[in-house]
Amino acid sequence: MPELPEVEALAQHLRDHAVYRPVARVDVASMSVLKTFEPPASALVGRVVTGASRYGKFLSVEFHDRPGDELALITHLSRAGWLRWHATASATPPKPGRGPLALRVHLDTVGGPGFDLTEAGTQKRLAVYLVHDPQEVPGIAKLGPDALALSRDELAELLAGHTERIKTLIVDQKTIAGIGNAYSDEILHTARLSPYAVSGRLRPEQLDALYEAMRTVLTDAVERSVGQGAAELKGEKRSGLRVHARTGLPCPVCGDTVREVSFAERSFQYCPGCQTGGKPLADRRLSRLVR
Repeated sequence: MPELPEVEALAQHLRDHAVYRPVARVDVASMSVLKTFEPPASALVGRVVTGASRYGKFLSVEFHDRPGDELALITHLSRAGWLRWHATASATPPKPGRGPLALRVHLDTVGGPGFDLTEAGTQKRLAVYLVHDPQEVPGIAKLGPDALALSRDELAELLAGHTERIKTLIVDQKTIAGIGNAYSDEILHTARLSPYAVSGRLRPEQLDALYEAMRTVLTDAVERSVGQGAAELKGEKRSGLRVHARTGLPCPVCGDTVREVSFAERSFQYCPGCQTGGKPLADRRLSRLVR
């Protein structure tokens, strides 16, 4: 799933390549992807891209070329969605339901440059909104503060009193916006914190480590990602991971074996040597006992 660094890089890619270009046509290949109906997607035709922004893990393409009638095309890429930039595209409208293409935006001319929103797999969760104000998107209206905008004291205030495990809380977008499953694994590994640590019981030195890890991991990932083409971003993300999706491999820090725990529909990876004093965590699929 694209998280804060990848969405920031996609926004920068659009700022570099799409700004000042008019929309020639919008092709909707999957009606279910559109979560708003007024204004219609056709309202973008003739509008000029003026910018691109990120709200947590939401990507916004902005059309502020008509004062008082601003529009934003906002997408949440979810687990398997992606944005693909193209220099040319077929001028023939796509057939609905064929392949991964969900929505195509032609810029300058039909068949010219632009971008596609695609989604692989059978679980269709990609969401697209066309709104006048980003706060009209329910997920954006409920976002907590951005992970890279928090101070150390603000982070401490957010975590105070919470009894949730730290892994659960830092991926809750209503609490902190932008962090998903992969980067939360990396942040906790860097901070040497157990994923099962209780959020509101962290010691001051643990809060310091968590805050520094959050800033370091995300900032480094943004710096690696920005400037990469959209097609290269997934590989760039994988290359920077130390524990996430590395189950069974040696930890690059201490050499212990990276392990995995699953719960609900989510799994996460951690290093016992770095994070839990060498003790494997109980897998909730197998045991009700959680250390």
